[in-house]
Amino acid sequence: MGTQGSPVKSYDYLLKFLLVGDSDVGKGEILESLQDGASESPYSYSNGIDYKTTTILLDGRRVKLELWDTSGQGRFCTIFRSYSRGAQGILLVYDITNRWSFDGIDRWIKEIDEHAPGVPRILVGNRLHLAFKRQVPTEQARAYAEKNGMTFFEVSPLCNFNVTESFTELSRIVLMRHGMEKIWRPNRVFSLQDLCCRAIVSCTPVHLIDKLPLPVAIKSHLKSFSMANGMNAVMMHGRSYSVAGSSSGGAAGSGGGSKGNSLKRSKSIRPPQSPPQNCSRSNCKIS
Repeated sequence: MGTQGSPVKSYDYLLKFLLVGDSDVGKGEILESLQDGASESPYSYSNGIDYKTTTILLDGRRVKLELWDTSGQGRFCTIFRSYSRGAQGILLVYDITNRWSFDGIDRWIKEIDEHAPGVPRILVGNRLHLAFKRQVPTEQARAYAEKNGMTFFEVSPLCNFNVTESFTELSRIVLMRHGMEKIWRPNRVFSLQDLCCRAIVSCTPVHLIDKLPLPVAIKSHLKSFSMANGMNAVMMHGRSYSVAGSSSGGAAGSGGGSKGNSLKRSKSIRPPQSPPQNCSRSNCKIS
């Protein structure tokens, strides 16, 4: 109907990511592990720059990623400065078997803060399949990432471990920062874990989750899921009461107050009893 001449896009969002880090940390290996997409740069000059595209599925939406691998050599720093202007996400890559590559992350963070301030970034430890040669402990790298407000991943392109997951998490951070999450929220495809949590929380009171025969970590996740999704319903004596609904009953319209009060179980009112005639105490009061 009028869109005969316009090409149909094969994606819903287009993001540009940069892979930065010292030379020989395996950034090219990460790009080569992605099978789909084009590997030719759309620009005629590509000295010092490797280019790859890939498409991931994020909550039922297709996100196309343009991945730019900037060389870690000093003579290509000017290229990084020019390409970082339109970047929407940055992956800081180091080699877990090379201590110097991890120490060089500080220099790259300074470059990013100067030429691409505010761009979301994650820390990626590459070549996890060479863990027997590890020089950077996982705990130290994770603490460093938390200190600088970054998400941390250890990946292995050879084993195809955590490569797609790292790109997916960075895409989620970027889209949430730009407010795109509200667009796809009605069409969100729930994971199996979310469906299981929803099924358990919908029929289990929050105060009884601790009594379920489940590990402590799963119980904690169920409580967090219940509070985050507003499903904290309390069921007692065969009746269901909404904790959130009773507190916000006044904002539900003219009949909101009556509905909120109807959810509360009325206490049985007993008629006052007269005190016994043989009560010898002078301070005996009717309760």
